[in-house]
Amino acid sequence: MNIGLFTDTYFPQLSGVATSVKTLKEALEAEGHNVFIFTTTDPHVPKGTVEPNVFRFGSMPFVSFTDRRIAVRGLFEATKVAKEVQLDVVHTQTEFALGAIGKYVAHQLDIPAIHTYHTMYEDYLHYVLNGHLIKPIHVKQFTHSYLKNMDGVIAPSKRVEALLNRYKVEIPIRVIPTGVDIEAINTPVKRDIRKDYGISEDAPVILTLSRIAQEKKIDRILNVMPEIIEEFPDVKLVIAGDGPDVNLLEDQVERLTLEDYVIFTGEINHEEVGNYYRMADLFVSASDTETQGLTYIEALASGTRCVVYDTDYTEHVFNRPEFGAVFTTKEEMLDQILAYLRKPDSVIPPAELKSKLAEISAKHFADSVADFYQYAIAHYEPKDNVNDTDKHV
Repeated sequence: MNIGLFTDTYFPQLSGVATSVKTLKEALEAEGHNVFIFTTTDPHVPKGTVEPNVFRFGSMPFVSFTDRRIAVRGLFEATKVAKEVQLDVVHTQTEFALGAIGKYVAHQLDIPAIHTYHTMYEDYLHYVLNGHLIKPIHVKQFTHSYLKNMDGVIAPSKRVEALLNRYKVEIPIRVIPTGVDIEAINTPVKRDIRKDYGISEDAPVILTLSRIAQEKKIDRILNVMPEIIEEFPDVKLVIAGDGPDVNLLEDQVERLTLEDYVIFTGEINHEEVGNYYRMADLFVSASDTETQGLTYIEALASGTRCVVYDTDYTEHVFNRPEFGAVFTTKEEMLDQILAYLRKPDSVIPPAELKSKLAEISAKHFADSVADFYQYAIAHYEPKDNVNDTDKHV
């Protein structure tokens, strides 16, 4: 198949969506498909850079998320490219500019359009005038409008499926968890992460890795650090990533006098995330807004156990204590972290890990998505006089 992935965020931008799209592209190509990325320009990509099968369209920073981009043109150029490469299916990864362009392209080429609903927008309304402007009902209306006349939607988790059902979305919904490139995440170690940050080999290390933002709830991990330090006085918490809340967390570290125990890495290269997971004894996430838990499965793919907030998604991932544990309260999080740190020499049994990795592999992910493409193509009905995409652009 010739597949077009339309996304407002792509590498070198770092985000769960960018990682998901890159993983899907490479896994589909490994299966023999031709994949074309339609995305935004990025200031970190020099003008004139040749990126095979990647087409970038003029963009600007997105309001409230200045490290993200939104396309400001490209409708007709994208249509021309899509015709030249003879796309069989459009797969949008955003509800905004490139998503609307993808819908338009699919209509012009008379081919099916699939969408992945990555973001639970109700969890992010506080970014727009502290939640006073946009309400959940507006998100429902916007979602309905965007998914109108599409041929299917992928929910990365049961939680997202439940939301789409609550919104009364009527197009086919397929639950397909995002996979991980197992080989890439386990590339040979290029550097000694512990040594670079002055962490001794026998010190217990807790890692959290994400965009540093309010919804990730990293402050909750910091709040239990004093009690962890009482039992493990040489423990280190490594906060990997960058984002708008770095200064707030640094202030919290100072208030709790945790300067000797917390390390902020800043933004890290995606190629190195496996090294960070492997140097840690435990990966912890307190975020209660995850829709696909990419960091969880990346940590597992690296052989690192996890303690994460309990969601519908975690149910099928952490079904055995060998892989990790879930929590819903501060007390449960603290108890689980301490329990795993008390067993520093225990590892995930290789056979169990191999079986779990088969479930969360990029290949399984791509095969499931390709099956949905085939379903959409087989059931596709031409949509005459569909003009609603124009108003989204």
